Amino acid sequence: MNTTIEKEIFDIIGDNHQMTSAETPLRADAFDRTDNQKMEVIEHHFEIIMKELGLDLTDDSLKGTPHRVAKMFVKEIFSGLNPANKPKVSVFDNSYHYDKMLVEANISFNSTCEHHFLPIVGKAHVGYVSSGKVIGLSKLNRIVDYYARRPQVQERMVMQIFNELKTVLETENVMIVMEAEHLCVSSRGIKDESSFTSTLQYGGVFNQKEFRDDFYKLIQRT
Repeated sequence: MNTTIEKEIFDIIGDNHQMTSAETPLRADAFDRTDNQKMEVIEHHFEIIMKELGLDLTDDSLKGTPHRVAKMFVKEIFSGLNPANKPKVSVFDNSYHYDKMLVEANISFNSTCEHHFLPIVGKAHVGYVSSGKVIGLSKLNRIVDYYARRPQVQERMVMQIFNELKTVLETENVMIVMEAEHLCVSSRGIKDESSFTSTLQYGGVFNQKEFRDDFYKLIQRT
């Protein structure tokens, strides 16, 4: 049983949106169960939650909700937890020798705040300068989507996407900007509906101000 002091600490971490790890915290046995087994357990426990809230699960509108929520958690909004769902990315030689910046702007993503399990909705802007390798444009979207589909902290998410692209492209020349609305800020707590959160990560040539300025100019045109 958590003590009162521990619960106060939990609230402080959640209200301040603190990140305790650069990697998504996962248990060693996270994938011992199949998706269907996980769904059965989640369905059972979510039914208990709904009943504790006083909802009547004999109602036609509600009785399928525990199953729908379990399926949504495992198959959709948290599918990025499972490495088996990681997008297969084919890397090609930069045979046409394009040596300038490539930017994919306004990549929509939907994630979930790990502190309150409320949505994070936003846009990602990704740019890189090839050091000899390139990937298809749609793969940039898929990589963003994969790391977004898990309980997240925005600072961690931008770092994970950045590190993945560095590894795939074999270059430090990567820059990412993410802008998002956090419903844990807009719908609870301070209830600020106008603010949004921006994070960025960059390396290689983007350490030079002129490259960052060019990146910002390109994403502002969209």
